[in-house]
Amino acid sequence: MTSKFLYYLKAFVEYGVPDRWFQGQLTHQVSSMFDRDDVCEIAQRVNYYCKLPAGTRLNDDAPLLSSLRLGRKRTVYYFDSHEIARYFPKDLRWNTEFGDVNYLLPVPAITKSRPIAGNNSNSVLLKLNKIRHFNFVQDSTLFREKNDLLVFRGACYRRNRQQFLERYFGHPLCNVGDVRPKAKSAGARWLVPEMSVADQLKYKFILSLEGNDVASNLKWIMSSNSIAVMPRPKFETWFMEGTLVPDVHYIEINDDYSNLEEKLGYYLRHLQAAEEIVSNAQRFVGQFLDLKRERLIGILTLRKYFERTSQMQVTEREASLYTNPTVELMTRSGDQAA
Repeated sequence: MTSKFLYYLKAFVEYGVPDRWFQGQLTHQVSSMFDRDDVCEIAQRVNYYCKLPAGTRLNDDAPLLSSLRLGRKRTVYYFDSHEIARYFPKDLRWNTEFGDVNYLLPVPAITKSRPIAGNNSNSVLLKLNKIRHFNFVQDSTLFREKNDLLVFRGACYRRNRQQFLERYFGHPLCNVGDVRPKAKSAGARWLVPEMSVADQLKYKFILSLEGNDVASNLKWIMSSNSIAVMPRPKFETWFMEGTLVPDVHYIEINDDYSNLEEKLGYYLRHLQAAEEIVSNAQRFVGQFLDLKRERLIGILTLRKYFERTSQMQVTEREASLYTNPTVELMTRSGDQAA
């Protein structure tokens, strides 16, 4: 799990480096993409995060990049967005919508999360609030060595989580409960002690239920040897939850949770199928572990935002990646064949 101390130490050290140094690195960062074997995968992710069509009109009152300021509120959003924005001239304009965004945006804006359904092209994703949402674990316990139960510890303030507890609290297949102190007055029968991530990893199945937007525990579950159990996600972040395949990357249950026993029973009887889900999930997580590549994709995503809002020009080769990433792959293959 990511250390908050190390996160803020790194953020403040980088904060002390002049922005002009980062702006001088922009051309090199972009050109380095074409020397990589994974250039097409990078382009595909950039296109997933930023779906703005060419010629998108930016609202006249969109703030300048220079207006981004470090304050007492949303400090992590500042550091995470500033880490990418500082590569660009301060007179460029953008909109930001920080926080838990579970609605479609009316103007092109940088955001942490967005609904998966509907026309979400105005919601351009960056890797924001990563200290909370991008935590991964090292898990040395094999799936088949774990307890044959589903575990969940969370703040059950939303109706979807309460409905799960109404149905499965005290169930022989489940060790679940509400950790909020307020749960005493809301329904003491659900109140349970908090449980560390290490202790949750002793269970084969870990419930992942969305809150205000995405479920913050999904990333570390998928990096472990346990399996995430959840309904199909309705929101997504930089983690691209919308690309997860049910019963390939996680065990999908109905929105009303009615088939939970059936699904858990199946995978308890078919351990090899369960272990395939564990392997698939870990491979999916692997694409987010190279931090230099993650920063490059962030830079390219914001660069595309500026290009699509007619504030920045890019090379023809770079622009082609925004329309057809496979062209670059074909070009590279042709060069190697020659």
